[in-house]
Amino acid sequence: MATPVLAITPGEPAGIGPEILLQFCREHPEFRVLAIADPELLKQAGSRLGYVPPITLWQPGAEVRSGELACCPIDLRKPVTPGRLEPANAAYVLETIRRAVDLVRHGHAGALVTGPIHKGIINDSGQPFSGHTEFLAELSGVARVVMMLAAPGLRVALVTTHLPLRAVADAITPDTLEAVIRITWSALRDRFGIARPRLQVLGLNPHAGEGGHLGTEQIEVIGPVLERLRAAGLDLEGPVPADTAFNPPRMQNCDAIVAMYHDQGLPVLKHFGFGQAVNITLGLPFIRTSVDHGTALDLAGSGRADAGSLHAAALTAQSMAAERPATQP
Repeated sequence: MATPVLAITPGEPAGIGPEILLQFCREHPEFRVLAIADPELLKQAGSRLGYVPPITLWQPGAEVRSGELACCPIDLRKPVTPGRLEPANAAYVLETIRRAVDLVRHGHAGALVTGPIHKGIINDSGQPFSGHTEFLAELSGVARVVMMLAAPGLRVALVTTHLPLRAVADAITPDTLEAVIRITWSALRDRFGIARPRLQVLGLNPHAGEGGHLGTEQIEVIGPVLERLRAAGLDLEGPVPADTAFNPPRMQNCDAIVAMYHDQGLPVLKHFGFGQAVNITLGLPFIRTSVDHGTALDLAGSGRADAGSLHAAALTAQSMAAERPATQP
């Protein structure tokens, strides 16, 4: 069986994205890569690395072969200087994502793998933008998606993502929590081949609220949702205090942890899987994985960026594409 074509967007052109894409292609020629990017940008990045792979300008219907770099060309708006953001190129970044989604949804690629973008410069260009995950949901017409990060031995799904901490509690509603748990559970079954996923669901407050003395969200929101979903057949533990959930014995008995907010779960995961973590968007009508790091403008153009997370994202996308989705619960 042929390996799936991976549509890869390098992300912010002034960051390390173009360089790590080329480094990845050099180190792992076995993948079939379709880059959605300006081919001149890739050539310039390659000249700095001392490696320019065979780049083929791709058109729909053309074959994507391993050992080559197929490129669906999108023109930059302005020339790029590594490490220097250019607001005019924000439109280019968004166009590469739109085009990649279109290619995957029309069957030209088996999965989407995204490089790091710079949310600030996109907003500075005058285009409101809260993140890759939210933008992909909008493009796909999906009401709700879930951000899950994964590293060897640990997966963390988030109930809320890019919110100020003071807004988190109000955002955790019964409907939101139930949807996140169901999407996560279904994705683990359908895309990761886990017949009966086991989830640990964290509490919001210290010590999971200490019986209501440190907050009532566990009693009023989280607990009732978990009881309802357990009755529906889902294997759930919680609300679990966040300060004990990541102990090795607990992690051995669960397939993913559902955290209430971004900085509750991700610091542990990124420490645990530094350089190997992958960002996965669950609930889209296609597979999307991403690197777990930013644009690293200070490293851009130096040749010192590490492509390890991109390799992990590609491996995860390839593995997920091999699974046959089951009927959604």
